[in-house]
Amino acid sequence: MKIKQAVIPVAGKGTRFLPATKEIPKEMIPIIDIPMIHYIVQEAIDSGIEQIVFVNSSHKESIENYFDRNYALEKFLEANNKHKELELIQKIGNLVEIVSVRQKEQLGLGHAILATDRLIGKNNFAVLLGDDLIKGAEPCTKQLMKVSETYGDRPVIGIMDVPKDDVSKYGIIDGTFMEGDKQTVLMKDMIEKPLPSKTPTTWATPGRYILSSDIFEYLKRIKRGAGDEYQLTDAINLMCKSGPVYAHFFTGRRYDTGNIFGYFEATLNFALADLRLKNYASDLIKKLAKDL
Repeated sequence: MKIKQAVIPVAGKGTRFLPATKEIPKEMIPIIDIPMIHYIVQEAIDSGIEQIVFVNSSHKESIENYFDRNYALEKFLEANNKHKELELIQKIGNLVEIVSVRQKEQLGLGHAILATDRLIGKNNFAVLLGDDLIKGAEPCTKQLMKVSETYGDRPVIGIMDVPKDDVSKYGIIDGTFMEGDKQTVLMKDMIEKPLPSKTPTTWATPGRYILSSDIFEYLKRIKRGAGDEYQLTDAINLMCKSGPVYAHFFTGRRYDTGNIFGYFEATLNFALADLRLKNYASDLIKKLAKDL
């Protein structure tokens, strides 16, 4: 089954990036000169996604505007012979079809996903969280799509191994490896942010999912869970009790840009990978390190 839609929740308030997020959506904060949300959308596009569904909230229209055409700016750039810049913003405006649904209350990831029910319909779809940038040879979402197709178009959750002391930051899955496949696990349980002393594994879910439309029925059944919110984890847990749900250890480097430390790490590494900045960034880091 070809997956054409991706849901990207962007309704959060971004309090960990105040005061910048007082007026600017966290997702629009740039890494170098590209907003974080651009990298998430680009991963979806590179995975074959044709439509992005933003779960948005009030005062965050700039995210949608970024992926729209800006004819006034285009006209200005053309008049001033800034052809390279003109081509760049026109390309962004034509990247992919964008639709949006409003999440009027921020009641958790499960609540956000449920808001897309009518837009998704009966299709399988991807979910990408904007706090997690994953860079690798192959897009993380595309890796999960392939696993889903291999195992009968069933749901697949992207996972990574984390230190035991960090399990309380994530949804943690338990399960058994598929025969002959040391990257894919048949899930039997999923727990939201367990204590290290209570965790069944250290297999964490950093924010990439392939889901079937069945998830909406489970989201309607769950009650508020961890943080007094409707947790996607709880709905997935119900789903894996009634049919096979898989988890897959993706390849690629993940940056948790939901906090200032992960954002700073991503900025440094992206600068070192940027041909315009690589030598300058490397020399600057070495120079500053000498003064520590």
